[in-house]
Amino acid sequence: MNLKQCPNLATLFFDQAYRLGDKPFLWRKSGGSYQARSWHFVADDVSKLARVLKSQGVTTGDRVMIISENRPEWLIADIAIMAIGAISVPAYTTNTIEDHKHIVNDSEATGAIVSSHQLAKRLLPAAHESDALKFVITIEKPEVKQGINTDILNWAETLDQHSEGEDISALAGKLKRTDTACIIYTSGTGGAPKGVILSHGAILHNCSGATDALMELGLGEEVFLSFLPLSHSYEHTAGQFFPISIGAQIYYAEGVETLATNMIEAKPTIMTAVPRLYEMLHARISGAVEKQGGLKATLFHQAVALGRKRYENGGQLGLKDSLQDCFLDKLVRSKVKARFGGRLKALVSGGAPLNLDIGLFFTALGLTILQGYGQTESAPVISANRASKNKIHTVGPPLTDVEVKIADDGEILVRGELVMKGYWNNDIATQETIQNGWLHTGDIGVIDEDGYIQITDRKKDIIVNSGGDNLSPQRVEGLLTLEPEVAQAMVYGDKRPHLVGVIVPDDTWKESLADDQDLHKALSETVSRVNDRLSNIEKVRRFIIADGPFTIENSLMTPTMKIRRHKITEIYRDRLEDLY
Repeated sequence: MNLKQCPNLATLFFDQAYRLGDKPFLWRKSGGSYQARSWHFVADDVSKLARVLKSQGVTTGDRVMIISENRPEWLIADIAIMAIGAISVPAYTTNTIEDHKHIVNDSEATGAIVSSHQLAKRLLPAAHESDALKFVITIEKPEVKQGINTDILNWAETLDQHSEGEDISALAGKLKRTDTACIIYTSGTGGAPKGVILSHGAILHNCSGATDALMELGLGEEVFLSFLPLSHSYEHTAGQFFPISIGAQIYYAEGVETLATNMIEAKPTIMTAVPRLYEMLHARISGAVEKQGGLKATLFHQAVALGRKRYENGGQLGLKDSLQDCFLDKLVRSKVKARFGGRLKALVSGGAPLNLDIGLFFTALGLTILQGYGQTESAPVISANRASKNKIHTVGPPLTDVEVKIADDGEILVRGELVMKGYWNNDIATQETIQNGWLHTGDIGVIDEDGYIQITDRKKDIIVNSGGDNLSPQRVEGLLTLEPEVAQAMVYGDKRPHLVGVIVPDDTWKESLADDQDLHKALSETVSRVNDRLSNIEKVRRFIIADGPFTIENSLMTPTMKIRRHKITEIYRDRLEDLY
């Protein structure tokens, strides 16, 4: 399929559904096992829901929210909204009532689609107070004992009532690439979320570039396992529309806690995830190996050491090492690959910087891990590594038809069809972010001799100490969290003489210690080890122990597991300042 000539995302889907018909498309657990819905079946539901939306008065340009965990109905809702020229507005399942109020009021959404009673409990109060939001469609029946200032409709019942009617695929064919497909609210690592306006063409451009970037893997009948929130632009494009564009199957994970089981069941060929997940898998695999001990642990460490050596030597090993490496392929790497389903072509990492040691760990174990780069404002992918030339310390070269340059102050600038149309209802922020057609990413980086981009820091996250030195907090935090004793960390020190930090100890490790005094002393030794690898200005001189972990639920992490630096600072500022 020529994605460069495809008019819009809904037509892309209908064309694929027509071509693939009764082949399996979406898989979800039911009765303890995965059950498939065919392309034809899903297309039929998309058409029915589109007619339901039209019957509720939804018209071109209207906004409709989606609040749901990853499941087939999410994709059906997204495409049905777009197919009638309306605009989908995804919202995180972790949103509070106040978060929903902000999005409902800012987007002036006409309607909303929500999955469960639990999620409806946080949406309905916001819906009730809105003058614009006229209806809510519930995928599962809500437990509402009294009516509210919004019509509540049931998904199954309303779809049954609109099984016949207007040809939605023909209606979708009238949409242009420049039309708005969705408004995705940023996850908000700082301040109130802004609505990023993305065109159909921006996401299609991403899909085309991703196809080109991954072509070397031998794309065929691919299988994806979807578990990152579909409300985030990364999964929305890479885990939904990219699979549609190549005719792939999508399995929906039950949750992060069941991911290991779901990987074995789904046997994905491509997985997209954020670095935090790879860090968790690294810790889980390493922990299991250490617990096993003995010969198995020795062989595992040899496999990692030789795998790293192969990568660092440009893919080459001497005769003796090659023979040993071949032996370790069967004894160690094949078993690790089996834990990922056994047919994985690549792990794709995005959403935040991937620590080099984590990337080398998976590469050494025979798993191709390709780091990419992007942001919501670019639909989101800007660049990605290629399997044939994978430079793990970089985020790869730009996708096809993407222009990238480095500004005088080191900021990465991007131009192309992938760039957002702007921020919803926020002209000032739009003008600050897009200047002369160039998207100002807010990231600092360099481009090497091969055209590969290396991110050195986030512009607004740079710490400038009292001596005028620029420091990368992410680099220091990354090294701290690689230590087995440290689960999470944040460093602090803007306009101060040196760095201090907040540390969340690893739960398993912490259980072995008697009291807080021992804990602080033991962590001091860990911080000292890390400091030995840092320059003088990067060393963490003192630290406090966090009251609890940074989580999505307590708003100290974004849904894609990036720390909310400003929120953590608000809580611990006084204690951090006391360290000086």
